[in-house]
Amino acid sequence: MIDDLMQRENYVLAKKLLDVSHAKQNAIASNLANVETPGYKRIDIETSFDAQLKRAAASNDVQGIRNLQFRTVQDLNSPNQRADGNNVQIDQELLAMQKNAIQYEFLANYTSNSLNRLTTAISGRI
Repeated sequence: MIDDLMQRENYVLAKKLLDVSHAKQNAIASNLANVETPGYKRIDIETSFDAQLKRAAASNDVQGIRNLQFRTVQDLNSPNQRADGNNVQIDQELLAMQKNAIQYEFLANYTSNSLNRLTTAISGRI
């Protein structure tokens, strides 16, 4: 029974979004750590991932959500910020880090609350 609940779309989607948020945080941290590295190109989760995830979620495709993979790629489209070719914009990275932290906190709270409700339902206590 619990396994069935852990296979529901909302739980699988929240878990996938938490995984992506974690990967984004690592990418942003790498970008910030390399803000002074000559020739460094910022990295991010590939832009097509969001559209793929939305399609899978819209079609209630739990297996598709679970199997969906994301990749970290170099952002070669951002303009260089320095003469040496580095394209990291520190203010944009800090803003992205804050936004990602808020999203991660929301998803973690959502998942935690869902599990707490499940525990309450199983135990029969309020």
